[in-house]
Order: sequence, then structure tokens, then C-alpha cells
Amino acid sequence: MTQPSGPRLTAKGAIAALAGLLILIALTLLAGRYGWLDLGASPRPVAALEQVSIATNSAYAGTCPVAAARENGYFADQGLLVTLQARSSGKAAMEAVMQGQANLGTVADIPVMFAGINNDPVTVIATIFRTERDHGVVARRDRGIATPADLKGKRIGVTLDTSAHFALDAMLNRHGLAPSDVTMVNYRPEDLYDAMARGEIDAAATWEPFLDALLTQLGENGRAFYGKDIYESLYNIAGLRDYVRQQPRTMEKVLRALDRGARYCSSHPEAARALMSSSSQSDDRQLRASWPAYRFGVVLDQGLILALEDEARWAMKNKLTARTDLPNYLSFIYLEGLEAVSPSAVTIIH
Repeated sequence: MTQPSGPRLTAKGAIAALAGLLILIALTLLAGRYGWLDLGASPRPVAALEQVSIATNSAYAGTCPVAAARENGYFADQGLLVTLQARSSGKAAMEAVMQGQANLGTVADIPVMFAGINNDPVTVIATIFRTERDHGVVARRDRGIATPADLKGKRIGVTLDTSAHFALDAMLNRHGLAPSDVTMVNYRPEDLYDAMARGEIDAAATWEPFLDALLTQLGENGRAFYGKDIYESLYNIAGLRDYVRQQPRTMEKVLRALDRGARYCSSHPEAARALMSSSSQSDDRQLRASWPAYRFGVVLDQGLILALEDEARWAMKNKLTARTDLPNYLSFIYLEGLEAVSPSAVTIIH
């Protein structure tokens, strides 16, 4: 008795089976090489954003490039996760950098000048803002102050060793007064309101937005004198020399983002003011009035060196330092970062 035969495999079927087997083998090999068939495999890790901390006075209009770069995602586009640390002055921001609390800080020229005099290991990577309209003096009319000359013999609140201190001296000199003709009382900028309200001072020398807040506080009893044509504030971003020089690619990323931020602040004033008002409770009315005098741009120009040298001479003349020779301020400026990002923005002679 013969056994029934099984289904016969035709030539066409044999070829199809062989092709299927070859495909299965190929997929198995690929799975082993690339893990395509490993359903439990984790996705490829996304590169982590590099963290950078910046100490800054977010209420100050000069920080607009920083705020715009952060809020508009320009830092993130460069692979940076930037955190902002609130400080009430550039001097305080620079102290945060010196103490290792922040990687970078926004700071006016006067604290940089003192850093040079003290040979602190600080370096400026760019100037991001300049203006002649944000420093001045607010005085009480009921103390007999109608003109800057009336400041003689008065008590003036000021944050010593800052741009407000230098601007006050320049204003006094313009009106024929010496620093010894007034009594300067050292206050943090945020403490000037209470000092004025308590009658401890007759006037206060500071910068925006503190000037406008003091003027609003005093109402009709307030009188403001601005430092136009007396002092131009140069607002910078700086860090510890070792950190900056050891992170050249990071500095380039920061500068690219800040350059976009500065361009945004210049070309979109309405949106930039709204951004500043929302992020720092800055007064939009005051910002609107002052904005035309604000110049945003990421640069390193010879004017910074000249300003620092003039300010150092002022500090030595007024015995604010025991030093008698000018520092080489070129050694306190990091040129390589901005030269890599925007060579035409670097006009410092070197």
C-alpha cells in the first residue's frame, strides 16, 4: 500500500520560498548590526543644551538683547540653556561673577574700570548697549533744588563705584561743583526710594528705571537732571577670564544669540518694549520716552578703551584707588569671540 504523497513544491514556489528566506536572513543580520528590530531599544539621545548663567538687571533697558535672546529662543537655537539671575546693578552682577555664582554678567563700564584697577580676572566679551539718556539726578524741590548748581551742600544718595557715581561727578563738574561740595551717601539703588521718603537725602543719583520711579514717587516735588552730553553709558557682558578663554565655542554661541537679540531690540521697538515690560515690570511709558536714545548692538570698539582709561584717571584723581598707573585695558577684553562671529564689529586697535 503506497503512502499518499505530500503537496509538491513547484519551481516557482521554490524560488519564492528561497527569496523569503534570504530576506529573513538579511533582516536578522541588519537587526543585529543596527538594532532595528529591538523594540525595547531606547531612542538615540538628543544632545543636551549647554547651561550658561547670566547675572543681570532685567529691569534695565540695556539688558534688552539678553531678554530678547532668551525669550525669542535665540540662545536655544545655539544649543544653550540660559538662566538669568536678578541683580539690581552691574556692580552686583560683576560680584556674582567674581564669586562664581554666575558664568557671565551684564555690567556698565565703571565696574569694569575698577576691575582693571584691582587687576581682577575679568574680561569683557562685548558691549551690547549704549546711551546718554539713562543716568541722572532726581532732587526734592522742597529742599531748595531747582538747578544742578543747587546741589551744593546737599546730601545725595548714590551707589558708589558705579556708573551713577561717575555720572554724578561729571554733572557736578559741568556745573562748577567739586565732589567735596556735596555729601555722597552710599545706597543700593533699590534703597534710594526709602531713603528719599525718610528725608535722609535731598537728591539721588542713579539710572533708569530707578530715576523714573523716584520722580513718580516725588510727584510735583520732584525735579530731574539728566546726564545727556555728560556721560555715555557703555553696557557690556563680561565673565571671568579663565571661563571665557576655556569656552571659546560657548562664547561664540552667546555672542551670536546676543547679536540677534540686539537687532530685534533695534528693529522691533514696540515688541521689544512689550517684552521688557512683561519680563521685568518695567514702566512702558518710561521705556517709550527713552527708547529713541537707546542704541543696541554687539560691538567692541575703541571707545570702550578710551572710556575705561578716562574713568581710571577719574578714580585715581579722586583717591578712589591707591593705584597711580593706568591698567592695560586691552588685556581685560576678549576679542577672539566677536572676531569669529562678526569681525567688522571689532574696531579696537590691537
